[in-house]
Amino acid sequence: MLEANELMVFYENMLALNNISIQCSENSIVGVFGANSAGKSTLMYALSGIMLDIRKKEEMAGGERITISGDIRFHDQDITSLKPSLRAKSGIILCPERRRIFKESTVLENLKIGGFLATKAQAKDTLEYILHVFPALKRLKSRIGGFLSGGEQQMLAIGRALMAQPKLLLLDEPLLGLSPLMQATLIKATKAIQKEKKISIIVSEQYARPVFPIVDYAYILENGAAVMEGTRQELMDNPDVKSAYFGV
Repeated sequence: MLEANELMVFYENMLALNNISIQCSENSIVGVFGANSAGKSTLMYALSGIMLDIRKKEEMAGGERITISGDIRFHDQDITSLKPSLRAKSGIILCPERRRIFKESTVLENLKIGGFLATKAQAKDTLEYILHVFPALKRLKSRIGGFLSGGEQQMLAIGRALMAQPKLLLLDEPLLGLSPLMQATLIKATKAIQKEKKISIIVSEQYARPVFPIVDYAYILENGAAVMEGTRQELMDNPDVKSAYFGV
């Protein structure tokens, strides 16, 4: 489905992504794990195309020079230079770090905004599904987004992303700052979405323990480079991974 080869991103004199290659096959969940500043969000921005917009804005403002290299293919099509809006139309949808919902709009308004790429029938069906997989949002439909808890906002952010009809859903640190109970709820929902809607998912997280049980394949990032990769079982059996991410 998606294949990225030798991705590199330079911010002036800082190397943010260092020769990363990553794959996500049809109907699978891929994990990307690493500490803060490991390059997880930069990778998500590169895959979604947002990094192209960031580079353009910096150029227009005379700010930080950003250099991007490597290639990205989606369904065997080269999308390396494709604008983020066109990547979204092709089915690559990013649910960004720290939710970034429209805090002055209601839950229902946020979801409808997310459905701008959907037909009326798709929007109706997807909205029903979102309220099924995140039942807490059903009673909160009229609540202003800024008055939701962190977990409720994350449900809304994922729901808004689903409204855009993703074929590949990029979840950037969806568990950040949430309680263990809410993390478990979101992980269960993420697996359900992949299984029931046949959506491929790439999820990045600093803390791998909650996410590991649902990934099919995973990459470990350090200082912008992929230092380890493998299936869930291969990484679970690796003593270095156990020590760094599970404390055993």
